[in-house]
Amino acid sequence: MRFIVKIIAFILATIFTIVPANAVLNPESIPLVLSELLKNPTLSNPAMIVIDESTGKVVYERNADSQRKPASVMKILSAAATLEYLDPSTTFNTSVSIEKESKTVFIRGSLDPWISLNAVTAIKMHRTSLPYLGAKAMSEVKKANKGSLRGYKVVYSGLYSQDVANFKAYWNKRYFRPAIKRATLEQSLVEQGVPVVSQNSPTVAEILDWTMLWSDNLLAERLSRLASKSAGNTFNAEGIAKTYEKLLLHLGVDSTKLVTIDASGLSKENRITARMMGELLFKLRKEEKFSLLYTSLPIAGVSGTLKDRFTTTAPNAVGLIHAKTGTLDGTATLAGYVQSTDREYVFVTLADEIAKGNTALKKARVAIDQALGRIAAPNIPTEIIPAP
Repeated sequence: MRFIVKIIAFILATIFTIVPANAVLNPESIPLVLSELLKNPTLSNPAMIVIDESTGKVVYERNADSQRKPASVMKILSAAATLEYLDPSTTFNTSVSIEKESKTVFIRGSLDPWISLNAVTAIKMHRTSLPYLGAKAMSEVKKANKGSLRGYKVVYSGLYSQDVANFKAYWNKRYFRPAIKRATLEQSLVEQGVPVVSQNSPTVAEILDWTMLWSDNLLAERLSRLASKSAGNTFNAEGIAKTYEKLLLHLGVDSTKLVTIDASGLSKENRITARMMGELLFKLRKEEKFSLLYTSLPIAGVSGTLKDRFTTTAPNAVGLIHAKTGTLDGTATLAGYVQSTDREYVFVTLADEIAKGNTALKKARVAIDQALGRIAAPNIPTEIIPAP
């Protein structure tokens, strides 16, 4: 027994002698190093895959076909579906008009996913402002109704139920309490009333950029529903699931182990595999229409949800990793792209069996950062100076 232990110790010592801690790893060295680093008990048997982006060859895999909880890594599917089925230059219009004869305010929306509840934020980010629309509607009602807010009703179309509730709450605080009802199909198709105000949202591309950078759950859900509708599926969770499967089939990625409960990754019932997500990221990197996904991903130590990651855990990786983070209680995930000198790797790490609590989560993130830090390396060209 002691002899076997000595042999194992000798092998490990040899590995780390051949691959020093500060050495840039070539593809052949990655499996040796990651196999050891991922034995970290903090990660509790994670799933991982690393793919050479230039060749599509799997460089390293561990539990790659095991169904795991993706957390917000699920938003990569949301972003891909958005870019596949929606025009990135599309904007969403919301307008208000008034009809004096029937004492009706009409709000016509186009399912803008990003109507702002804050007027200052709306101006700063060029978003549609719910307070502005609400105030203009009240002002016109007063003008048409001898200064009174009584006796008017509101008919709407193309709004999310939460936005309708927000309008109602805004008006209620200002003593405007109209009956509010959804427009019939006929009302939606017929132009009615005198225009009061009209606002457009940022483009789908801008909305998606924010969604991925800051892991916005609501926007991921709404964009996926819009993509589902555009893809010919229903405007709900079931439609999203079918849309994701349709997308993966189109890209040639096996979706048999995909379980989609929501688009944000909040549900602990969602399931993906590291291989599925790795192959998806590889395919997305190859097609120009998905290029926005890469540029919208947070950058290690620089932006979004990765702004405070890697700066102390793996400083050499700062600026070299574009990835989507994922967090649930007992789950830490990260998926994206890592630069290693003159090549790039696709990677997916799914640690969904870690202990619960913030302490375990922080330790798991450190372990993931350090593992990727061993792969990351800048591409610094060598300048050859001719001899005098």
